[in-house]
Amino acid sequence: MEVVIFVGVQGAGKSSFFRERFFDSHVRINLDMLRTRFRERVLLEACLQAKQRFVVDNTNPTVEDRCRYIKPAKECGFRVVGYFFQCDLEDCKRRNSLRSPEQVVPLVGVLATYKKLVVPSFGEGFNALYLVRNNGDYSFTVEELTSEV
Repeated sequence: MEVVIFVGVQGAGKSSFFRERFFDSHVRINLDMLRTRFRERVLLEACLQAKQRFVVDNTNPTVEDRCRYIKPAKECGFRVVGYFFQCDLEDCKRRNSLRSPEQVVPLVGVLATYKKLVVPSFGEGFNALYLVRNNGDYSFTVEELTSEV
């Protein structure tokens, strides 16, 4: 049983990374798709009760944001893995602007997420942490972290 929590600014490549690495093995929990915290909570609880692997594909910029998933996952015996998407703000802004019009995040939203972004740490309850770099050519470099970033 595993929960994967993505951490990163809009446009960092989180959803593309999900499709590449977890599409065939994990349920995707994503607020852009679900639209409300209520729906998100229902799907989260279903995954926990069913012991179903899942990925939280949201920005999750703060410790508090991540705690809403880590605490219940730990209580249900899940292994918690974090992927921190390290990115250049200008690259994220550029990739965001290339999205379809209905998927573009307003610049103020991207900047707000960037300002409050806190690098995840083992002290939050993660069993493993990975650093992900978007190579800009639809590929990613992933590095396992053995200590804090």
